[in-house]
Amino acid sequence: MKIAELFYSLQGEGVLVGVPSVFVRTSGCNLRCGWCDTPYTSWKAEGDDFSLDRIVEEVAAHPARHVVVTGGEPMIAPEIVPLTERLRAAGLHITIETAGTVFQPVACDLMSISPKLSNSAPDHAFAARHNRTRIQPERLRELMGRYQYQLKFVIARPSDLEEVRLLVEGLGADRSRVLLMPEGTDPAVLRERGVWLAEICKRENLRFSPRLHVELWGNRRGV
Repeated sequence: MKIAELFYSLQGEGVLVGVPSVFVRTSGCNLRCGWCDTPYTSWKAEGDDFSLDRIVEEVAAHPARHVVVTGGEPMIAPEIVPLTERLRAAGLHITIETAGTVFQPVACDLMSISPKLSNSAPDHAFAARHNRTRIQPERLRELMGRYQYQLKFVIARPSDLEEVRLLVEGLGADRSRVLLMPEGTDPAVLRERGVWLAEICKRENLRFSPRLHVELWGNRRGV
């Protein structure tokens, strides 16, 4: 399996924010978000080939009982199902971070789904393909129906909320599992956007998600 990085940190986003976790970041993605914060897994997929044995051994070398399989898009990784089964057999809590465009019958305790809004479209020739594939309602419903989930939306501007409303209503999502997170890789930008996004969350009775790892360590790899 092509792995971009494997590291031990704190979960920075979502309902498990602050939980010590080992991150297994696969390389490769079927989307091309303009604001992608891991372009080394999408625009230019980097990484090394790891055996499943090596991944499980390196995860087990850390004291955390939570593992996050992320990307890129981990659900397109060829060995994602056996990897998650091995992690489950090791007694780990598994979060999978996905855009929700692909289904695989993985072992998973928290399906962290981040449907890509129109603000994700790149200013690039890939934009048309990205926009055709970024929302797959049937795949989203299948993931939500099979797993404990959270829907985590990246918000760049207040007007993004209308897209969130339409998608949440169309999917029949549990609003208690919907989170809004400011877009950005600079702590100052996150603070500025976080102020008005917090007010939106209060008004809409939706949960706010920080980007704790960026606030603590900045926008760099391995955190």
